[in-house]
Order: sequence, then C-alpha cells, then structure tokens
Amino acid sequence: MHRPASDRGELEPSSRPPRSVSESLLLRSFLEILPDAVVAVDPAGKIVQNNSQAEDLFGYAPGSLVGQPIDILVPESVRGQHAHHREDYTNQPKVRRMGAGLDLRGRRRDGSEFPVEISLSPVPTEHGTLVMSAIRDVSDRKRMEEELRAAHAELDRQKSRQLWDYQTRLASIVDSSEDAIIGKTLDGIITSWNKGAEGLYGYRAAEAIGKPISLIAPPDRPDEILQILEKIRGGNGVQQFESVRVAKDGHRLNVSLSVSPIRDTEGHIVGASVIARNITEKKRGEEQLRQAQKMEAVGRLAGGLAHDFNNILGILTSCTELVRDRIDAKSAASSYLDTMREAIQRGASLTRQLLAFSRKQVLRPEVLDLNQHLKQTSKLLRPLMGDDVEIAIVPRSEQAIVEADPGQLDQIILNLAVNARDAMPRGGKLILETAMVDIDESFALGHQPTTAGKYVMLAVSDTGSGMDEVTVARVFEPFFTTKEVGKGTGLGLAMVYGIVKQNGGHIWVYSEPGRGTTFKIHLPSAEYKIDLAPRPEASAAPPPREGMTILLVEDDSIMRRLTRQMLEEHGYTVIEASDGLAPMDQMLADPAGIDLILTDVVMRGLSGPELVKRLTDSHPQMKAVFMSGYTGELIAQHDLLATGGALLEKPFTRTALLKAVDAALR
Repeated sequence: MHRPASDRGELEPSSRPPRSVSESLLLRSFLEILPDAVVAVDPAGKIVQNNSQAEDLFGYAPGSLVGQPIDILVPESVRGQHAHHREDYTNQPKVRRMGAGLDLRGRRRDGSEFPVEISLSPVPTEHGTLVMSAIRDVSDRKRMEEELRAAHAELDRQKSRQLWDYQTRLASIVDSSEDAIIGKTLDGIITSWNKGAEGLYGYRAAEAIGKPISLIAPPDRPDEILQILEKIRGGNGVQQFESVRVAKDGHRLNVSLSVSPIRDTEGHIVGASVIARNITEKKRGEEQLRQAQKMEAVGRLAGGLAHDFNNILGILTSCTELVRDRIDAKSAASSYLDTMREAIQRGASLTRQLLAFSRKQVLRPEVLDLNQHLKQTSKLLRPLMGDDVEIAIVPRSEQAIVEADPGQLDQIILNLAVNARDAMPRGGKLILETAMVDIDESFALGHQPTTAGKYVMLAVSDTGSGMDEVTVARVFEPFFTTKEVGKGTGLGLAMVYGIVKQNGGHIWVYSEPGRGTTFKIHLPSAEYKIDLAPRPEASAAPPPREGMTILLVEDDSIMRRLTRQMLEEHGYTVIEASDGLAPMDQMLADPAGIDLILTDVVMRGLSGPELVKRLTDSHPQMKAVFMSGYTGELIAQHDLLATGGALLEKPFTRTALLKAVDAALR
C-alpha cells in the first residue's frame, strides 16, 4: 500500500545526498509504483531508503527499516556470503539480476524465510555508490515449479513402470517361446539366450552367454556366420534362411534362421537378434516325401519299361518257337536256340520283378492267416538257407489275418531271406515274427505316409553283418546293391517295397554294422472279413503316475523329443540324455531321484544294457525299459538284455509306451 512520505523512514538531511525537492518527490513516487520491494543500501551496508512494498514484504512497520543493516533482511546462514557479494559488487558495480539458477532467500521480521529473486543496480552519489535492490517474492513460482517437477517425476515414474512392465512382458514372451531367440554383438559374442535356445541347442544360458556364436556352428560352414554379421552391419536382415547348427551333444540340427539388426536409441546398429526354429523333423518329412515321390516316379518308369520289354521278349519267344520247328533238333543251331530261350526266361523274370516294384502285377488276393502261411513258406526256406542258419518262427498273436496274394507274400519272404543268408556267410539265425498292432493318429502323423488303423506286423530279422546309414537310406532303390558284380540285380528289395505298397502296407528297416538287420512290414488287418470272435480292443493308456521321474536316453534327437513329450503329457518328470555316458552325471547329481530308465539298446559310447547294468549295480531299485527297432528275438539272440528289463519295439505308439513304462513301475 502507499503511504505519505512523512510516514516512511527517510534519511536525515545530514545523512542523505543533497538533491532537489522535485527529484526526491519523483524518486519516491517511482519507488511506490513499483510492484517489487525496493531497498537502497549505502556502502556501509545500511538501508538508506525503501518503499512500502519492502516493509510489507518483510513484515516491518513503516519507517522502521531505514538505518537498519541490510543483514536483518538476510537469513543468518548466508550473511557472511552476503557481505562478500556486497563488497564484490561495490568494487565492480553493474546492473545484475540474481535468482536464475541461484537459491536466494529473504528473512522476515518473524524469522521466517522465503525464496526471492533480486535485481541490483548501482546509484553513484557524492558520498559513494548506493546499491538499489529490487526484491521479488517467488514463493508462488517456486511452488509451481516444484509441483511441475513433481508432476514430471510422477510421469517419469509412470513411464518407467510402463517400460518395466513392457520389458517384463517382452522378456516373458521371449523366454516362453519354443523358438531359440539369441542376442549377439556385431563381433558375434552371445549376449542373451532364452529357454528356447536352451532346449534347442542343449547349452544353459550361463554356458552360452559371453561365448562366440560359432559355438553352435558346424565346422564345415566356417564363413556363414561372418557373412550374416556383415549383412547386419550394413543394416540388412536375413529372413527364413535355412542352415545347419550343432547342439551341445554334437548332433546336427536343421534350423530356419531370421536375423535382424539391433539399434540403440540413436539408431546405430549395435548387435543382432537371431530367431532359430528347429526344422529337422520338417526336413526329414520332406526327405521322406521326396523319397516316396522318387520311388513312385521310378516305379512308373520301371512299369513302362517292363511292359515294352515284355512285348519284345514275347516277339523273341515266338520267333524261337517258329525257328525251332524249322531246324533239326540235333543241329548246333538248336543249342543256340536253347541258350536264347534261357536268356528270354531270365529277362522275363526281371520284368516280373520290375512289375512288382511298379505295383503293376496282377493281384490274386486271398484272406489268409499269415501265421499259417509262414509255416508253409518255411519249408521252402530250409533248403534255401542251408544247415548253418537256424530258422525261428515267432507268432505273437493267435491269428494274423491279412488279405494278400499268397504268391506275393512268398516273394517278400524269400527275397528277404536270401538277403539275410548273404549277410550271414558263416551262419546265424533267421527270425520271422508276426504280431497285431494298432496305429493311432499321432503315430501315423509322425510316420508319413502311414495311416491310422489295425495292422499285421511281419518282422524278418537276421544276425548278420548289418548295414550302415548310407546303405539303409538307399536299400529299396531299384538296381542298388552292395553285392559284387554278378551276385545280384538290385531288384529284390525294390520288388518287396513295391509289393508292400501295392497291398496298402508300409515297410521299415533297422540295421547297424555288426548288429544284424530287421525288416518290419505292416499290412492292413483283414480280421473283419472272416467269421471270428472279435479281438478285444486295445486297452487305453494306463492312468498317470504322480511324482515319478524317468531318465530317457535316446541318441535320435527327434525320437527323444517326441518320447519326452508323450511321457510329460502323461504326468511323468523326464530327464533326457543323448547317449549312454551322460546319465552317469545325472545319477551322481541326484542318485535317488530317478525311478525308471528308458533307454535305446544300441547307442554310441555306451549301450543301453551296459548303462542299465552300471546304474542298477548301485541303485538296484531302479526299473528299466529298453527301446529298439530290432525285435525281441533278435535282441535275445545277441544277448543284449541280460541285465533284465522290458523291451519296447520301435516304432511304438503312445499307448504302447505308457503301458510298458507303467508295467515296469509296478
């Protein structure tokens, strides 16, 4: 508020600089209309003049500030600094605005403090330079600034929480992905490794992070990762790139890779993210399809050739017959005709085999019991196999009813028997087994082109030299043979394959060098076509067993994964290993935590029976189930299961697996 000059404290005439009355009135009027508090201070630090706004701001009575030291308006804690600033200002007077970036405070008469902003201006006089201070209370502004800072801080906290939630959700999604998601630097050093990567490659995150990505690269592709990283440095990604990687246990995986650059907040490329999907099973399925298509194409070609060749042979046969009627039977030409007829007969035999492979033989199917048919066929086998080969017929079911051409069945059995004899030059054992099997949808899906249904299984096994993987992969191809020149046409197994397919069946082969060979044929069951008491339906899977842990040992990664999935879906806890050596570490870690070991019979490193013997010697309470593509009779012949334990024959269904495990755990 404005008060008369007589009510305000002013300098005595002896202490204030002389000036005209008009100047004094003008100055007072000017000071009173200013919105800020104004205080004039002499070089000694005393207040020589102030306006009413200063008295109101600091809580002093009118006229009581003049003559007081300026320090009464300054908090005690900063008075020393204030004196220093005043002295410095006296030495270098200039207009200054103080407050921006400085924490200045004033002190009221009642001792309370408040934030201020001060502007200083020097006023030269005859008695020295006065300092004119314009003081503004910035409490409201400070409060608003504080509220604004608090609002920004809260917004930042919310953003941080949202970012944290987003990152947490993102991390959860990444970690729950079945695909391998890997982060790496531009130098190829692994920086992140999700659970999908652990499952795919077998390395735990702690084992992989900090290592070069070449950890999982095959040695025959040394430059591939470097080329991908070079593309990433250039800002280019790689999408759906199919390649090969190596897991911790050494087996190779077919993977589909998508690689993208990782950028920082400024857009610079600092690394790469890799999404890898296991397509090993898909590639295997594609290979099976290609093989089936190849065999189909070769079959069509063979059928066409056999048809034309048969026509040629027919012409030759007719000509020889006509010539024979026109020459003397005792002449030399007659012997030539006999040789030609023998060659024609051999050619006809080859065409029949080609027609069998191409599935163009004329069928004369009959509903028959394969068990009874084998008894009859075995009479043909005994002179064929020789005295040093034992023949065993093992029917696992009372009846094995199929609808097939008996002659074709004999061709299958005789061709497989001849191959078995050649694989056992020093003698051995030929085993023919039959059984009834039920193939479900899940099994059929994993064994294309099998369809679900009831089948009769015919297994023909030998204890001979066996075959390697390369030979097994080509064993049904026409004209492929491992026999020396002149010992075989390479059409025997091709004919078997064609006959099985023509009768709606499927054939698999299991073999390893030194372990013998088993051919398993599945022919559709024809029980429904005869008047028999219905065979009991296969029982459903047994109920789950809670709290049971199974150690699964299987060197085929796809077979191991599918078996684990079937067991875990039934409630079992599964620990898996890819060979016979790894389980020893598992047992040392938790010797009492494993209830049953489910292991393949033939594996690299340590066989299944050897592994079971070592484990059960120290843990006799542990149960065992063996898996094998060989039949029980052949396994017994090699004395592979001397350690005990049930045998689960491959290929097996989910129900067969669960029943075998349940029976062993009882």
